[in-house]
Amino acid sequence: MARRVQPPFVVSPKTVLQAGITAYGCDVAEAALFREAAECFLGPITVTEAPVSASTVDLARGNRCISVDHKTRVSNPTLLQLSRAGVAYVSTRSIGLNHIDVDYAHSVGISVEAVEYSPDSVADYTMMLILMSLRHAKSVVSRVSVHDFRLYGVRGRELRDLTVGVVGTGRIGSAVIDRLRGFGCRILGHDTCPATSAPYVSLDELVRRSDIVTLHTPLTAATHHLLNRERIDRLKPGAIVVNTGRGALLDTEALVQALERGQLGGAALDVLEGEDGIFYADRRAALLEHTLLLRLEPLPNVVISPHTAFYTDHALRDAVRNSVAGCLRFETRSTA
Repeated sequence: MARRVQPPFVVSPKTVLQAGITAYGCDVAEAALFREAAECFLGPITVTEAPVSASTVDLARGNRCISVDHKTRVSNPTLLQLSRAGVAYVSTRSIGLNHIDVDYAHSVGISVEAVEYSPDSVADYTMMLILMSLRHAKSVVSRVSVHDFRLYGVRGRELRDLTVGVVGTGRIGSAVIDRLRGFGCRILGHDTCPATSAPYVSLDELVRRSDIVTLHTPLTAATHHLLNRERIDRLKPGAIVVNTGRGALLDTEALVQALERGQLGGAALDVLEGEDGIFYADRRAALLEHTLLLRLEPLPNVVISPHTAFYTDHALRDAVRNSVAGCLRFETRSTA
């Protein structure tokens, strides 16, 4: 099924909304932004920190539209209960839809849409991760923290000497390419729908020729483990893998093995397979049951962050406003 994304935020002042909106999974910043956006329409809004689940469905009762976060997997039983409670539209404050079974939602009468937000948030972060990897930032900062100021083993590489393969050239991938051009490096693109002036090649050729591979394609059944064991094995010796898309775009077990045997120069991962229930939580006092994460963390050439590339004030404002706008458009279409 084609992926539906809401267009940018356009709301007429004081648009009348007959029913309200329930916004689930809101942190303090999102809650404030929802209340700010609510000034654009006349209708109730329920804002809650609680994620959408079978136990919180009642918070949506009476509202046809809800907004959900990307952190929570919306189960099919929850979708069924939402439908029975009168919900007909779900806006997810994310570009990806992999946490919702869209086909099942449609089967129970619920429309689902993602939102657009500033691609610069993830593009900037991707560039930071690339540069950190090339300049061994993790090792440098770790050494300085224990007063080891030697340069041994931390000589970097310059982007202008390298080839960067960008997998997925939608809004974020294209923004990454725009930034890469300023560094003078060679750029290769791969996408089913080419959208930039960069040379496009097959994924296998991109893997073979690139010094850095950065992933920006949506996670679907077709892209699950797009960077699989065979492609990871064909990466150049010393190549770097960057992932700010979704964890399951690459075979993490195969990546860990390639890093442990010294085949790769490093990895920078803002997303990780099995991150649900770990990222966005304080796990300092809890046993971390994620074998691959525990193997990745000690590696000096691996940078891990907790799915935070999108998290800027601009992007957060975009996501909330566009989520509200989607609810308003749905209600307008429904009552026309």
